[in-house]
Amino acid sequence: MLKIAIDAMGGDQAPGAEVEGAVLAAREYGAAVILVGREDVLRAELAKHDAAKLPIEIAHASEVISMSDVAGKAVRAKDSSIRVAARLVRDGLAQGVISAGHTGAAMAISKVVLGVLPGVHRPAIAQVFPTLEGTLAVLLDVGANVDCDADMLADFAVMGAVYSRVVCHRENPRVGILSIGEEEHKGNELTRQATPLLKKLPINFIGNVEGQDLYSGHADVIVCDGFTGNVALKVSEGLVKAIKSMLRSSLESTLTRQLGYALSRGAYEDFRKRVDYSEYGGAPLLGVKGVSIICHGRSNANAIKNAVRVARESYQGGVNKEIEATLLAGMEEVPAVESLG
Repeated sequence: MLKIAIDAMGGDQAPGAEVEGAVLAAREYGAAVILVGREDVLRAELAKHDAAKLPIEIAHASEVISMSDVAGKAVRAKDSSIRVAARLVRDGLAQGVISAGHTGAAMAISKVVLGVLPGVHRPAIAQVFPTLEGTLAVLLDVGANVDCDADMLADFAVMGAVYSRVVCHRENPRVGILSIGEEEHKGNELTRQATPLLKKLPINFIGNVEGQDLYSGHADVIVCDGFTGNVALKVSEGLVKAIKSMLRSSLESTLTRQLGYALSRGAYEDFRKRVDYSEYGGAPLLGVKGVSIICHGRSNANAIKNAVRVARESYQGGVNKEIEATLLAGMEEVPAVESLG
């Protein structure tokens, strides 16, 4: 049976959110889950739920990587919950790993324990955004690689296109490079060097796109360096939080005594759900062997549940095999950056 290993000790609400999310995933998706962490703590938490007949196991790990620890310590911690979870994937006992803990630790452990796919220069974190067209856009990298070269952006384009097609169900996804203008001559040295590489890849490359296209639906996949992507992600998170707060305040102050309040409240709830990060199941670390999903530190049970769904879809859809095959096809056509003059 396909199993997903969850680092049950890392998130802000651990282990409660992780255990409840595992229970929800097992009930709604029939997913088999391995909760990894301190066994006594996890058994006590699991006992709060009617989960005796659900396909949920516990794997003991004596150490926990806190948010204040450095990533290097995580690599050295031989029995940390995230490392034990990753080992389960490496050894074929699970098909995906999920963590809402220390992002740097999750990345480092995934790369060291699982390894990197052939042809991939660096793994990248991909984040899903809702668009005005009702589709999903994928932005990568959003933080795994602060400094990037053109070859890395080419990898990101392939990995993002495969993920968009398999998990977001976008047929022939449109891929763009995040820049300061749509014209090809606009941008910095990195975007200009990456453009000819992406043109030769077996993907639907549409050229430069701007920041507004994260939400416009003009592109399905947007690639950039990890510094730019992380700034875009954090700005988006802050903007969504501000808009939700302002909308809620306006509704409560101006509509509470009006007959249309119920309708307005329903519209607000629809908006809230569309921009709720927990609906999208975390951010995959693409380019590693196996499936690794990195969740927000404040992930609730719904976020963990959906992360299990995304991990299962990634494995069942053969995301890694598709990435390898597409990169191989691209390597046969794309020259190295140095040969572009």
